[in-house]
Amino acid sequence: MPQTKYAQCGDLSLAYQVVGEGDIDLVIASSFISHIELMWTLPEAKAWYDQLSSFTRLLLFDKAGVGLSDPVPKVRSIDDRATEIEAVMNAAGFGSAAVLGLSEGGPASIMFAATRPDRVKALILTGTFAYLGMGWDDVDRSPVEVSERLRVAMGDDYAPSPEQVARLLTIPPAVRSNWGSGEALQVLVPSARSLTQLGMFERMCASPGMARATLESSFRIDVRSVLPTISVPTLIIHATDDPIPVQGGRYLADHIPGARLFEVHGHDHAPWITEPDRITRVIEEFLTGTHGAPHETHRALRTVLFSDIVSSTARAAAMGDERWRAVLQRFDEVTTSVTDRFGGTVVKSTGDGHLATFDGPTHAIRCAEALLEDVESLGIEIRTGIHTGECELIGDDIGGIAVHIAARIMSHANPGEILGSSSLRDLVVGSGIGFKDRGSHELKGVPGHWQLLAVDPRGAQPGSLEAALVSLPTPSTRTAMRRSDHAVASMARHTPRLLRGLARLAPSGGG
Repeated sequence: MPQTKYAQCGDLSLAYQVVGEGDIDLVIASSFISHIELMWTLPEAKAWYDQLSSFTRLLLFDKAGVGLSDPVPKVRSIDDRATEIEAVMNAAGFGSAAVLGLSEGGPASIMFAATRPDRVKALILTGTFAYLGMGWDDVDRSPVEVSERLRVAMGDDYAPSPEQVARLLTIPPAVRSNWGSGEALQVLVPSARSLTQLGMFERMCASPGMARATLESSFRIDVRSVLPTISVPTLIIHATDDPIPVQGGRYLADHIPGARLFEVHGHDHAPWITEPDRITRVIEEFLTGTHGAPHETHRALRTVLFSDIVSSTARAAAMGDERWRAVLQRFDEVTTSVTDRFGGTVVKSTGDGHLATFDGPTHAIRCAEALLEDVESLGIEIRTGIHTGECELIGDDIGGIAVHIAARIMSHANPGEILGSSSLRDLVVGSGIGFKDRGSHELKGVPGHWQLLAVDPRGAQPGSLEAALVSLPTPSTRTAMRRSDHAVASMARHTPRLLRGLARLAPSGGG
C-alpha cells in the first residue's frame, strides 16, 4: 500500500497517496464513498489502480469530510471541491495532470477543468453527470412524474426512464435511515456479494450525517452551463445499466466540445468492476495514443474452468453473513488446494466461484470432479463450465473469447454438473471420460450455436466411442500397471474420496 500523506487546503488536511512512475500524471477525484487505504483491500480496486499506475503517476485522495481527511461541519461546494483537487496536486508536485472524475467527483472535476485549464491536460469522466435534477422529496413521487419532469428539463434523449428513476431513488432512503448497513452501496454495486463488507465500507468512508448531506447536494448539482467552456480533451465512460443513468454520460459527451463517449456493458457503478480491462485500455489509449505496450501479453492454448455456487444468494440469506463468509473462505481454500493438485492455476475469485486455467482439458475435468465431491462437506453445491481455446495471458490474468465462452457454458450447467463444449470431448479422447449430450445452445455474446456436453460421472460407457478408445491398451500401460492397479484405478474413478485415498496407498512397481 502506498504511503498516506496530507495536503493542506486552507485549515483542512486532505489525505492523499501517489503510486506509479509513469510519464503521465493522473488524479482521481472520487466520490464521497472513499477511503484511500481501505480501497487497497478490495481486490478489484487494487487491480485497477495497479493497471492505471503501470503507465501513470497516480494521485488518490479523500475529499474533505470523508475517509482519512479532516471532517467538515457542512457540505462543501463545487468550488470547494475543485480547490481540493488543486491542493493535493500542489502537495504532490503535479504541475498539470489528467483528471479522472468518478461519480459525484465528476462535477468537481468539470469545474476544475473549466476554471483551471492550465492545470488539466485531459479530463476523464466515468459514471457521472452534469445534472440529476432530483431531490429527496422525489422519493415519494411517482417515477413516471419525475421522468417526465426531467424530459422537459433535459430533452427526450437525456431523460432517464421511470425504471431508472425508481432505481436511483432507492438510494436516498437507504442513506437516510440505514447508512452503515451496506444497502446504499449495494444499489451502486449490485455485483458485490457481502452486505456486511459493504456496510463496513460505508461506515469507514463517511459519517451518517455527511453521507446524507453530500448525497442530497449531489442530487441537486447542476454544472450544465459549464460544459461548453471546457477546452481540454475529454473522455466520457459510462456503463449502460449504471444506477446513475447512462443518459447523463451521453449528455456530457454531447455538450462538452470534442468529447468522446465510451459505453461499456454492465450494471455496476464502480469502473473497477464493470469491464475494468477495457476501461483501462481506453484510458491508456486516450492519454498516451496507444495501449498495451506497458503490459507484457502473449497468447496460448489454455483450458478454462469456471465454477459457481448454486443458489448462493439464498444460501447466504439462510446462513447469515458471518457463517456464509466462513463458507466462502473455506471454498476458496478447497478450490486452491484441488486446483494445485491437478496442476492448474486459480486466476481469480468471482465472489461465489472461481476462474482457473489448466494446460490440458483432462486435468481440468478431473479437477472439476474432485471439486464437486469435496465441496459437499461444506454444505454447498456447485456447477462448472469448461472450454479449451486460445487465451490472452496478461501477467497473472487471462482474457480472450475462450474465457467468455467458458463462463457462458457454465451458465447453462445444472447443479452438480460439469458442462463443456464439443471441442472439449474431442481433446480428451482416450482419457476414459464419458459425456452426455445436452443439445445445441446459443451462448450470450458468442456467435453461432454450440453443442454442449455434460461429463458423465460414470465415465465412458460400454459401446461408446470413448470406451472403445480407452480399451485399446498401449505397450506402456501393459508393463507399467498390474491387474490390481487397473482395478483400484477403475474403482477410484467411480467411488468417493476414501477409495481414492486407498489408491494412493497401493504399492507401486511392475507386475
